[in-house]
Amino acid sequence: MKKFSLVEFSVDHPKLVVFLTIFVTVLFMTQFTKIKTDTNPKNMLPATSDVRVWNDEVDKTFGLYEDTIVLGVVNDKGILNPGTLEKIRRITDDILAIKGVAARDVSSFPTITNVTADAGTLRVAPLMTQTPKNEAEITALRKQLFESPLFINRIISPDGKTTAIYAPLEKGANGKEIADKIREIAKREKGDEKYYIAGDPVARDTFGAEMFKLMAIFAPIAGCVMLLVRYLMFRDLFLSVTLMMDAMISIVWSMGLLIGLGFPVHIMTSMAPVFLMAIATDSIHIFNEFYFRYREKKDKRTAIIETMQAVGRPVRYTALATAAGFAVLLFMNIIPVKVFGGVVVFGTLSLRLLSFSFIPAMFTFVKDEKISRIAEAEDVGLNGTSRFLRKLAGFGTHHPKSTVLVGFALLLIALIGISRITVNNNMVEWFKKGSEVRVADREINKSLGGTSLGYVVGISKEDDFVKNPETMRYLEGLQRHLEKLPVVGKTFSVADYVKRINRVLHDDDPRYDVIPDSKDAVGQYLFLFSMSAKPSDLDNVVDSSFKKANIWVQLKTWDAKAMETVIRAVDDYKKAHPIAMELKPAGIAYFNMIWNHEVLWDMVKGFILALIAVLLILALDFRSIKWAVIGYMPLLFTIVLIYGVIGFVGKDFDMPISVLSCLSLGMAVDFAIHFVSRFRQRMAATPDEDVSEALLWTAARPGKGIMRNAILFAASFAVMLFAPLTPYITVGAFIVTMMLLSSLMTIIYLPALITLTQRWLIKGGTK
Repeated sequence: MKKFSLVEFSVDHPKLVVFLTIFVTVLFMTQFTKIKTDTNPKNMLPATSDVRVWNDEVDKTFGLYEDTIVLGVVNDKGILNPGTLEKIRRITDDILAIKGVAARDVSSFPTITNVTADAGTLRVAPLMTQTPKNEAEITALRKQLFESPLFINRIISPDGKTTAIYAPLEKGANGKEIADKIREIAKREKGDEKYYIAGDPVARDTFGAEMFKLMAIFAPIAGCVMLLVRYLMFRDLFLSVTLMMDAMISIVWSMGLLIGLGFPVHIMTSMAPVFLMAIATDSIHIFNEFYFRYREKKDKRTAIIETMQAVGRPVRYTALATAAGFAVLLFMNIIPVKVFGGVVVFGTLSLRLLSFSFIPAMFTFVKDEKISRIAEAEDVGLNGTSRFLRKLAGFGTHHPKSTVLVGFALLLIALIGISRITVNNNMVEWFKKGSEVRVADREINKSLGGTSLGYVVGISKEDDFVKNPETMRYLEGLQRHLEKLPVVGKTFSVADYVKRINRVLHDDDPRYDVIPDSKDAVGQYLFLFSMSAKPSDLDNVVDSSFKKANIWVQLKTWDAKAMETVIRAVDDYKKAHPIAMELKPAGIAYFNMIWNHEVLWDMVKGFILALIAVLLILALDFRSIKWAVIGYMPLLFTIVLIYGVIGFVGKDFDMPISVLSCLSLGMAVDFAIHFVSRFRQRMAATPDEDVSEALLWTAARPGKGIMRNAILFAASFAVMLFAPLTPYITVGAFIVTMMLLSSLMTIIYLPALITLTQRWLIKGGTK
């Protein structure tokens, strides 16, 4: 009984294969109406993760909100004038009315609590109940602002030119939508003031919205460029569209499956179509070989079947290597990382199914005269591209020692660069330097305490422990210690309230700007304060039993490393000043640090496992560990050289770079698989041919497919270099560099290695 061949079935029943492909595609497309998006990095970690459970507990204990938008108001002439202050009042009132804003905790001149005394009686009231009308009232406001450490660097800059309105968001509120409303409110105000909107929810939700918008813009542009380049290569619009269709079909299948299973489209999974478009270009090897075969056989059916016999094995194993590279992500801890890996694996396998069914079927619809015209140009001896590739390969073939030595020298230099790489993430820096989000963050951080917020929570086992003067002084000392750090712009705790109350109740005498000596005095002060202040004022810094205290730490950067610096400083302080209190970090800055560590290091771990998996697949494909090691070299060198450059230019190993690691692994090894497989086929078919000549033939014929693949995808994704978000620029630059470098490594360096080690390799057999 004849063995079933999918290729032959597709060639013999092309209409049925195309119909079934379109039918399945339509089924997957029906799922797109159910699409849900999730741009919140917090959801990269499961709700049961320690950091999310702990942060939720801290928020509940101290009545905190996890997200806050900061509106910076800047007037270079000074904000303490009736006109600017009236605008601040109006803006604050409008912000309080926005749905999704936690109105009770908005901090601004008209709402922030001011602690004063009147005839020995504590007075707690909003700082600015009405807009000052004359110079005397302005002077009084200035005195209250600059004599209270509660305000400096929080809502007033030391130079008096900047203030901030802090708007906490209720759970589930969209940061970008609320930021847009605040932006519209500010635009209504005319004058010398400049307005800046910053904060984690602004950056996060703005990036999410821009990300999906850019995917809608750049994916079609990249597709059009890809179609144009394919047309210039093959001069046949129908086949160029066919080559595009397998990528589009696999994307629809993969994203349809993702949505159909109920998963939201996350930051990572939104990049899956980009990856699948890259992986789909491997099918160009089928087109490349088909025209060579048709020129030799002059029969379409024979050319299709022989083409798939020649390239079928490398196409299958490149798919397996790529799938394995992403499949390791299924074993990571982070759910969206697993989902991303699963989507790309499914898409890669779908592409290979289409390569052996849909593409052969589509070949049958092309008229023979068109194929003949294109095939005439596919001559290894006459084609200019083939001659150029022979020359490139000739350099490595005829000068193997110098080629290998230069390669190893570059490798050693690159390793130095890799040693300089820092694992870090900063979502604000995912925007260009001149973008509104980044400018706002920079301006507010320059003038005030900082837009990134972390907490240091003190926990004791004893009731009223926080009321002890020793505890209060400990908190104050820790605050001063943290404020020495360059990344910390402002700290705040219950100790600041106690010191302020002690001072104002002693006729505002600076000598009493200290913690009182008795626990009873501290308790009395806090009781008096709680009777008049907003409940949240005290709730935000201590719990009801006074076992826990919360230090607010404003950071001047969203770098994940900033909170690491704070934690080290807290540990150092506790070692030098032991106390019966546990100190634990919390807040969005702490979450970002953990997210950075767990997600990025998860990706690094997966990348290392994928490297091992790919080496094993090469050994399985070539049935030789020797050939696997040789075929592994272009992959290894491409990765090391690219990451060496990243280290030298000072680019952090962040989320975009970590995700691209998997793509670099899959694409770089694909070229080597095609080159080595076709070289060994050539040696088996022409055993009397010189190794050097076989290498040159491989570079000129299959190598043309490799170079076409590289140029095709590099040209398509070069458009991303013009994107407004830096991750897309990173994707564009990374892919262009990776494709061109890995193809050159394959065409030049691989022949040099094979030539230099041919006795060792061929002794084990090339069949």
